[in-house]
Amino acid sequence: MKQRVITAIVALIIFIPLLILGGTPFNLLVVAMGLIGMSEFLRMKKKLLVSPEAIIGFLAMASLLIPKTWLDFIPEQVTNLGMFYFFSLCLLLYTVFSKNRFSFDDAGVLILGSVYAGIGFGYMMHARAVSLWMLLYALLIVWLTDSGAYMIGRKLGKHKLAPHISPNKTWEGSIGGSLVAVVVVSCYLYFLPELQAYDFVTMIGLTLLYSVGGQLGDLVESAFKRYYGVKDSGNILPGHGGILDRFDSLLFVLPLMHFTGLI
Repeated sequence: MKQRVITAIVALIIFIPLLILGGTPFNLLVVAMGLIGMSEFLRMKKKLLVSPEAIIGFLAMASLLIPKTWLDFIPEQVTNLGMFYFFSLCLLLYTVFSKNRFSFDDAGVLILGSVYAGIGFGYMMHARAVSLWMLLYALLIVWLTDSGAYMIGRKLGKHKLAPHISPNKTWEGSIGGSLVAVVVVSCYLYFLPELQAYDFVTMIGLTLLYSVGGQLGDLVESAFKRYYGVKDSGNILPGHGGILDRFDSLLFVLPLMHFTGLI
């Protein structure tokens, strides 16, 4: 517990000032988190971080995450999606020359990991570009849902939510976490009407949707770890695991916010 608290304090001391500052410093932090997240995906897949497939995977992820404005040396007509497609083709081509060491299944997993980390963390930069308060809205939903689910699940949890994936999660904790998030975030929205792209009742409904979406993101990350037989995606955050462990919910919430027109 002491290690978890120390790690959380140090992480917040780094993250919060850059979050408030925004712009290039924050974007650099997000790119670093995306690269670390991709490295965690590779480790779960038991791939060397210095190998042809890993390097191509990093480039594929970076092509989705790094803003095109940072890539002035790339011809103007080449898009981020075009670069990603090129590196995906490189992964498929590598299966031909790897003498069966690297399969089409391996290529598919790395392409999926590139999309998961690249687009997911890309939405974090996009949300901050919209406004600090919009990204804080997403972070509040995730943090409150996680904290509420943990506390209520410990006290009242009896019915397992997904025992084959995450045996400690319960329906009581899940529902309680979403209720905590909706109640607290409703107050946040009430005092920041500029965040309300829709009427107040609709925003409450969307908050509930994002809370549920975040929990599904958590379960997906748990499924990754269960499939690959690891406890945590990484160890860069002692007591908390890896970057994907900490941001798994947000990687689902932010795309939902985009698809519903908030960012």
